[in-house]
Amino acid sequence: MSDKIKLSETVMLIDAAFLDFVVTDLKKYFTSLLKRELHEADLSRLMTYLALDAGVCEGKNDIQVMLVYDAATTRFAHCRPSELKTELNGVAFTNELGEFSFASVSSEEMVSREELYLDLLSIVSDSTDVKKLILISSNEEYGDRVTAALQKVKEKEIIQFRMNEPDAPVDYRWELLAYPVMQALGIKGEEL
Repeated sequence: MSDKIKLSETVMLIDAAFLDFVVTDLKKYFTSLLKRELHEADLSRLMTYLALDAGVCEGKNDIQVMLVYDAATTRFAHCRPSELKTELNGVAFTNELGEFSFASVSSEEMVSREELYLDLLSIVSDSTDVKKLILISSNEEYGDRVTAALQKVKEKEIIQFRMNEPDAPVDYRWELLAYPVMQALGIKGEEL
């Protein structure tokens, strides 16, 4: 099946509910800490910051962004655009890194968000088209299963964005998710 699906060389597989939770939590925390209102995160900037932190260089890259969501999270609370089904499905933007194309994939209550995420991870991992895999998954909910799946992936560059350090050593690169989210919210280093 994965041979029939055309994927980009760089795929970002994102659990939309987890990303929404992180953005909401960091916005609330830093609004209180900095004593100023933070703007909504521009999703194109957030995707760009994630790609840069993952080592994507300027050029004509084709970056496929898959947003996995369920009935509980159909929109981002503090990102613009926000509607997963209408505003963030089948659209794209281009900047100095290349083209970011979005596909929002709903579990449609047939499977859990976790199962859908893991199924897509398996398809992307098996694809010979994909060379770089950038992940945001809910480690608190199903992180052990993602880690186990990633340990089996060979010949792909993997970058996982997390909110905390892995419990055990991993064979792939991980980065802190808080930094690109803070940038997208307009938080400057000198404010901290």
